[in-house]
Amino acid sequence: MNLGIKQSPQTRTVLANGMVVLAWENPAADIVAARIFIRAGSQWETAQQAGLSHLLSAVLTKGTEQRSSLAIAEEVESVGASLGADSATDYFLLSLKTVSADFAEMLALAGELLRSPSFPQQEIDLERRLTLQAIRSQQEQPFSIAFDQLRRIMYGEHPYALSGLGTEASVAQLERTDLQRYHQAHFRPDNIVISLSGRLQSDDAIALVEQVFGDWQAPSTSLPVLSLPAITSQPVRAAIAQETQQSIVMLGYLAPALIKEEGANSGNHHTPSVSLESYTALKLLNSYLGNGLSSRLFVELREKRGLAYDVSAFYPTRLHPAQFVVYMGTAPENTAIALDGLKTEVDRLRTHPFSAETLQAAKEKILGQHALGKQTNAQIAQTFGWYETVGLGIGFDVQFQEQMSAVTLAEIQTVADRYLVEPYISLVGPAAVVKE
Repeated sequence: MNLGIKQSPQTRTVLANGMVVLAWENPAADIVAARIFIRAGSQWETAQQAGLSHLLSAVLTKGTEQRSSLAIAEEVESVGASLGADSATDYFLLSLKTVSADFAEMLALAGELLRSPSFPQQEIDLERRLTLQAIRSQQEQPFSIAFDQLRRIMYGEHPYALSGLGTEASVAQLERTDLQRYHQAHFRPDNIVISLSGRLQSDDAIALVEQVFGDWQAPSTSLPVLSLPAITSQPVRAAIAQETQQSIVMLGYLAPALIKEEGANSGNHHTPSVSLESYTALKLLNSYLGNGLSSRLFVELREKRGLAYDVSAFYPTRLHPAQFVVYMGTAPENTAIALDGLKTEVDRLRTHPFSAETLQAAKEKILGQHALGKQTNAQIAQTFGWYETVGLGIGFDVQFQEQMSAVTLAEIQTVADRYLVEPYISLVGPAAVVKE
């Protein structure tokens, strides 16, 4: 039964078991890409179990009740397909790409992985060792150290403070039963969005999903409810002394989530309202500051002043309050100058209003990149599946473009004055320069 809306060439269907199916017909190439989103991710982890969803993603494809890891790999590789799992902050993801003739077979395999993973102990032990190696490797990378520190000082007890990989202590004590409990709680049809794009008619796509997943009934228990601590931190400066060849200077500003939940801690049943104006204006400012070789930070701090080995900015879209971040890698002796330069450029957004020409150029840049991010079937499936998973809906793509085109100089000034005032500062470098 189709309970959703239709937006040609995309359809949205809700199956009887609560699973949402998005299908985008794109016959340009004989390929079908699928992104299967579970509304989970590392936001559901405690500090003691940090890295749980990442470890689960590493072992999900390594065995089911019917097949071994080798049998799964051989089936995927025999048809030249790709299949993999990943965990992000706000969702868990199973990705699939294949030629259209093999899609039914690969979707059935994906269904088996989602519904009956076996979590072999030897695979858990192997992936835990690999994860611990990755964590130790990150502890030697100045950027990763600085970003971990920035997350901690900004988010405190909130799970956004944690690395997706977890810590050595948390990963070392994760057990098979932890994976099983996580899987049981979150992997259920009414918590899943399947997003498809490629040479597959919408009716056929829905029929295939119904064939694979239609008999999977949602449990009688309610969906888990996410209860998160408030973010109560205040901007501070934190530094880690490390004898590195470059210093990392990172400034972070707490910025709004795109989704504002109506009511306290309502889990997946929240009624979202979209704070489009603030979000879109901050996206534009972040792109203007640090996106590409023509960005303000690159031109002013690297090209003109020669301060930066690397300089950029990012503002990820999150279900909960996000980070507006600018950062630079610089020679240790330039640490103080780099910190002042970064802060000056962000402050300049408040003290030197955009001209109409600058605003229009920034809009065209971000809208062009937004369009280029939806060229392949995989990109289309990812984009629209993610919109649906976080509660924005498939119409958000058009909303975002319309709102970006409509951003005014006054809105730019308002969000800069409200959000980009006092930064959290994270420094990594030689003690003599970061402890000043």
